Amino acid sequence: MAWRFIKSSESKTLTLCNPNRNPIFFTAPFSTSFLVTKTPKKLRKKRKTKESPRTKLVQTQPNRIPEFERILERDNILRFVTRTKQFLSKQPEHVLRLDDAGKLHRELGFPRGRKVSRFIHHHPLLFLTHRHTDGKMWLGFTDLMEDLLSEEQSIMDSLELNRVDKVRKLLMMSAHKRIPLSKIHHCRTLFGIPDDFRDRVSKYPNYFRVSVENDGKRVLELVNWDPLLAVSALEKEFVVDEDSAKRRFRFPVKYGKDLDLEFDDTRKLNLLNTLPLVSPYSDGSKLDVWSLEAEKYRVGVIHEFLNLTLEKRASIHHLVEFKEEFSLTKHTYHMLLKQLRAFYLAGTEMNWVVFLKDAYGDNGVLIDKDPQVLFNEKLYKYAQMNEMEKQHLTSTF
Repeated sequence: MAWRFIKSSESKTLTLCNPNRNPIFFTAPFSTSFLVTKTPKKLRKKRKTKESPRTKLVQTQPNRIPEFERILERDNILRFVTRTKQFLSKQPEHVLRLDDAGKLHRELGFPRGRKVSRFIHHHPLLFLTHRHTDGKMWLGFTDLMEDLLSEEQSIMDSLELNRVDKVRKLLMMSAHKRIPLSKIHHCRTLFGIPDDFRDRVSKYPNYFRVSVENDGKRVLELVNWDPLLAVSALEKEFVVDEDSAKRRFRFPVKYGKDLDLEFDDTRKLNLLNTLPLVSPYSDGSKLDVWSLEAEKYRVGVIHEFLNLTLEKRASIHHLVEFKEEFSLTKHTYHMLLKQLRAFYLAGTEMNWVVFLKDAYGDNGVLIDKDPQVLFNEKLYKYAQMNEMEKQHLTSTF
């Protein structure tokens, strides 16, 4: 049986004819479109996709400061050490069953899907595993790590009054002089606040009062205002070196092009709106959100907030935690980018960290180090050593 196409000259149609049966006709415009094939994949042009804020870096060359970027890399590498230390120190006897540890990737700071044992073995001086009488493997601290924890506790106790003043200043900066205790606890390592601070506040009734909201949330309130504490680090510096403080911030004035100002005139006009910053200890909630005064207030709040931190830096997650208390807006990221001389933003657009530049030397090292920072640096050194390196280190002293 054979099929054939017959072209009609009058109707310009194709006839599909089976000679063994009655003809079946299919009419359609005469076209060769059926011959067009798809473009081979190799020849297709790749669509340009917009880079996600989750992966797009804040800084590009040549604006990157390698010293600050390396600090973030170090934090990522040692995240397992810092989080596991915090979590395990709260467990009875400072131990945790290894099977349970493998499910706590977020709490212990290792990527989901990875084996926790792999990260434990990277830090043999701090963590160990042992088989219990129940036949199960358990995760615990080494003797060295237990000694380090005792040392850290002594540092916390000796600096208690200093940490109390930090919390008092945070409350004085807040809009209603009150902050939920959960927020302070969540950011406690940022300021060197001890884990049991919620219990220690009862020792200072002249400074703090704890109230309970209808939803059961405990809120820390300021009892007495201290004018001696209500002075920002920037205000103190302004008294010592006014010119340096003036050069650090920029709040350009918007003016019409018809002014036709010369460069020097423009600089002088902008200088009028540089300082003073609005004190972070004033009530910023009453300011017009989009006014220049409100922006100066928010810049001052973040500057003072960073000064209170141990390492003069904070992540977006820390700032968002106090967004309502400090009257911050969703434009904080873009606001900080404009203040290049005062702040440096590292990381990605969605997960960035802001550094207080003047707190670091040219080599990217903190100028003034809190005792807790010195302890953390020692902990990080041990975290990256093995037993042989430790013995070599101790033998050199």
